[in-house]
Amino acid sequence: MTWNIAVLPGDGIGPEVTTQALRVLRAAAERHGIELTISEALVGGAAIDAVGEPLPEATLTLCKRSDAVLLGAVGGPKWDGLPGHLRPERALLGLRKELGLFANLRPVTVHPALMAASTLKPEALRGVDLVVVRELIGGLYFGEPAGIEMRDGEEVGFNTAIYSTSEVTRIARVAFDLARLRRKKVTSVDKANVLAVSQLWRKVVTAVHAAEYADVELEHLYVDNAAMQLIRRPADFDVIVTGNLFGDILSDEAAMLTGSIGMLPSASLGGSVALYEPIHGSAPDIAGLGLANPLATIASVAMLLRHSLRAEAAASSVERAISAVLDAGYRTGDLLIGADPAGAGARLSTSEMGSRVIEQLAADPDPATAPTDPIHASVV
Repeated sequence: MTWNIAVLPGDGIGPEVTTQALRVLRAAAERHGIELTISEALVGGAAIDAVGEPLPEATLTLCKRSDAVLLGAVGGPKWDGLPGHLRPERALLGLRKELGLFANLRPVTVHPALMAASTLKPEALRGVDLVVVRELIGGLYFGEPAGIEMRDGEEVGFNTAIYSTSEVTRIARVAFDLARLRRKKVTSVDKANVLAVSQLWRKVVTAVHAAEYADVELEHLYVDNAAMQLIRRPADFDVIVTGNLFGDILSDEAAMLTGSIGMLPSASLGGSVALYEPIHGSAPDIAGLGLANPLATIASVAMLLRHSLRAEAAASSVERAISAVLDAGYRTGDLLIGADPAGAGARLSTSEMGSRVIEQLAADPDPATAPTDPIHASVV
């Protein structure tokens, strides 16, 4: 079987990190006997410049016909003055909605070699291995009505936070199913002491747990407390499930546990075609300089192999290669911030980091005997 992969490099550092991720994907596929056909398309600001819209119909059609989508990043100050419906970020929202990607998985694993890169004390970071399950096509980002209008002589901006029972039920099941493969604990995050939409969220999550997942521990946290506990006791979390806005914020906070947002991959699942991307932005200030960290995008390739291609051995081999490179002391610049210069290894460019990961892939155990990582198995 040949797998069709759509690649949307996007803007800023997007093309740089996706180039390295594709190098790793091809190397892993060759080593594990996976046949690929890779097609690229425009998205975001690059698409606006070329055809006048952030998500061209040709791009959407390619994605729908593919087995998986790999995306780099979108956006930048060049397009900040455009109307809202033409902003590069609308491409992300459009892809999520059109592909039905309601479940966004954002794993957060602290590599022991990177503890010095985090601003937290090492004792707080030991054992951190959590997943943020973010509902992706509801809540404030998609709720209607929304807009800016004149009221009583002044502009008023408004958005609608809305979730239905069915939307909360399906994302809760993803979280509980994932927890069953891990440490059997789910933390549901809301603001039920203030928001009606969160009161429904908590009610539904509680009901799903009682009816179907009594073997999984469930705790509820208000989002402000969750933000504090994520820094205070991060190793206590296993699976965090929450809405679109809270998930966006908390996962960016969790990125700092790893030492850099350049370390966090993501998988957007739930539809017929899944989308994989790093959670970082387009970083236009360093675009084209070879400074970007490609490891989040490379780790997103591991998630693509696992969830869409069902190639667990290949996915685990990519993750082991990333760990081996970090254990050997190799770093991009973002991972050296806050680290002890005397203990830091070689500073690599974006392409050099990609090459190091490929070298480690080649040194990985034989695919037939290599261990896999069941705790990060696919659930959707």
